[in-house]
Amino acid sequence: MTNSTLEIGSTAEKRRRISFGVALVVTGLAIYLLFAVNTQPGALTTFGLNLLGSRAVEVSDLVVPALPAIYLLAAVAVFSGAYQMARGVRSTGWLVGILAFTFVTAFLLWGARDKSFNLTGMLSSSLVRATPIALAALCGVISERAAVINIGVEGIMLIAAQVAVVTATVSGSLYVGLLCAILIGGLIAAFHAFIVIRFRVDQVVSGVAINIFGTGVTSYISSRFMQAAGDKLNNSGTFPIIAIPGLSKIPVLGPVLFENNLIVYLTILLVIVMHILLYYTPWGLRTRAVGEHPKAADTLGVNVYLMRYVNVIIGGMIAGIGGAYFTIGSVGRFDEIMTAGKGFIGLAAMIFGNWNPIGAYTSSLIFGFADSLQVKLQILRVPIPSEFLLMAPYIVTMIILTGVVGRAVPPAADGQHYEK
Repeated sequence: MTNSTLEIGSTAEKRRRISFGVALVVTGLAIYLLFAVNTQPGALTTFGLNLLGSRAVEVSDLVVPALPAIYLLAAVAVFSGAYQMARGVRSTGWLVGILAFTFVTAFLLWGARDKSFNLTGMLSSSLVRATPIALAALCGVISERAAVINIGVEGIMLIAAQVAVVTATVSGSLYVGLLCAILIGGLIAAFHAFIVIRFRVDQVVSGVAINIFGTGVTSYISSRFMQAAGDKLNNSGTFPIIAIPGLSKIPVLGPVLFENNLIVYLTILLVIVMHILLYYTPWGLRTRAVGEHPKAADTLGVNVYLMRYVNVIIGGMIAGIGGAYFTIGSVGRFDEIMTAGKGFIGLAAMIFGNWNPIGAYTSSLIFGFADSLQVKLQILRVPIPSEFLLMAPYIVTMIILTGVVGRAVPPAADGQHYEK
């Protein structure tokens, strides 16, 4: 390594350290100016820890003096920023976590001052709202680990949502609807894989075409047939809440983690299984080899084309589950463009999670929290226009995609065509 390379690395590291430090200091000052100045002394914020209708053991609500807590959070942010500029912390995750925790917590203390805010309810809602985002992210992870970009996940989810509700309504079985959603997701992904692998069509163009087709065909079917048929085609019902015996009685965590429907549990299971398969099995090793260096993998006897086909189709099936969530897992009916960009947000979560299943799921929880937060704050009637609150999940997406929180490194061959 040359001296110039070391100097460039040192300069970049110093710039990164200072930028994060400044961001934390500015966050601390913003907490003081936006929240502390506008909070009356003696104001109390009550965080509810019990969820209505839950089987969990009830505990006392958490009552916090709003102003001292906001001062403390501002001080933590400023101190962390000063320490970062002076000494530096290598972990980007810790820095982003401190920044997000201090600002969001101060925001909640200010927004719910002299009111009651159900914290457990918001955490439970965050997990549920993160589910379709996580499934879209997992679709992206499994596809791009094999070096195939699939930005058509939004269109796949939209078509799967419609197929799920129609088949579930006609058959009278939610499980039939879920199975059909999985199959249609795999079928569309197989078509995407075929044209980009066999004919080397631009992967982004193919994904955009799927999104346009999904929006158009579902809107046409909805307006032309489903609205006329009414409940005969668009009234499936939803999967019931399943409470895990014993675990669902744990205070706070019980209602959040152990009182959910089938698709939420299935998402968590998929995250664990996919992580194990990718990092602890020969199949996962081959997948990652195909995504990093397909020529070397081919030389060692790995069928590059087969691995890419299989991974893209599996990703499409996962996206199909995500589409089913919107209908048979959530509201029991289909509405036009009901995915509302969750597929694209899922791809942002995939990038933020560094193409890792657990990282992608954790990132999805951040987006789910932002989505849930804007709903809760509208209920609290904070003095912020509702339009700005509705923008929260998309603002977080733009921040991540513009690289403010760090630049993730994709698989080396991601998006590249391969020819023997």
